[in-house]
Amino acid sequence: MRSYRLTSLGAAALLSFAVAAPAAADEGGADRSFTIEDPRITESSGLAASRAHPGIYWTHNDSDDGPYVFAVDSRTGKTVATITMKGVGEPRDVEAISLGPDGDLYVGDIGDNLDGSWDHVWIYRFPEPKVLRDATVRATQFDVRYADGPRNAEALMVHPKTGRVYIASKKEGGGGLYEGPAKLTAGTDNVFRRVGEVPWVTDGAFSPDGKELVLRSYFSARGYAFADGRLGKDYPVESPLLRQAESVTYTADGSALMYGTEGPQSDVVRVDLKNGGGDGGGGSDRSGSGGKQSSSGGGDGSPVKGTTLTGVAVLAGIGLLFFLGRRRRQG
Repeated sequence: MRSYRLTSLGAAALLSFAVAAPAAADEGGADRSFTIEDPRITESSGLAASRAHPGIYWTHNDSDDGPYVFAVDSRTGKTVATITMKGVGEPRDVEAISLGPDGDLYVGDIGDNLDGSWDHVWIYRFPEPKVLRDATVRATQFDVRYADGPRNAEALMVHPKTGRVYIASKKEGGGGLYEGPAKLTAGTDNVFRRVGEVPWVTDGAFSPDGKELVLRSYFSARGYAFADGRLGKDYPVESPLLRQAESVTYTADGSALMYGTEGPQSDVVRVDLKNGGGDGGGGSDRSGSGGKQSSSGGGDGSPVKGTTLTGVAVLAGIGLLFFLGRRRRQG
């Protein structure tokens, strides 16, 4: 989302200094930290781990790009397929991507930079390609509206068992989790209803077994137990501090979370989960803590690297740089 992009070189340098080092995972193998090398991908705003192609991550640009989805190989950072969607309108503000249990990719054209001025947003769906190569595919377009009125959103998650689509709205004071109909229908309004309260959210992802939901913001991430379509106890989840933290997905085996950011040659950072691996890979080690945060700040989850407090400190430093720069110019 462009309205929060930092353009000062000094700010970028300070924030880069504060970024946590990528986790070393599976050196030379798939599902490791990587850098997106494709010069066309300058605003990677969503991530989805392929199930059909190990180590492949689907992503897309933010607004003003077109109906394109890219398959990026985590072993090399290179794009191995560019998919062009046809049969849909001109994408407006694509913010999220998720893979459903039907093997289809769901692309969320759900952003609203005017903060809730558009009465409709859209979801595009097409089957994940069996062969990775450049192709044009016919996608199905679904009209979406919210039962309680228009709003901005950047997180779309498809439940890996039920196939139900959820959207988390983005609002500074806290947003909502919205549940779509049991089945999306083309040619009519698909009404999403608020079923939970969430913090500021830039993306989210279900664990492979559907029992956990991780929601991320610019500076932190939280996990939630998820059952019967509703949020349960929440807990902190380890997350790296990135320049513009926009995306998150579980690895296909559930052993780690992959966090992405916007910008040219943007990084995707792997964070291993303490209880990860296969179905049931939760967002953290939650044994015996009942979802409450401990005095050490780690709670029942992994230690939090990119916390809101850290983010505030970074922004304060950035503000200081701007202030000093202005004083120098005035002098």
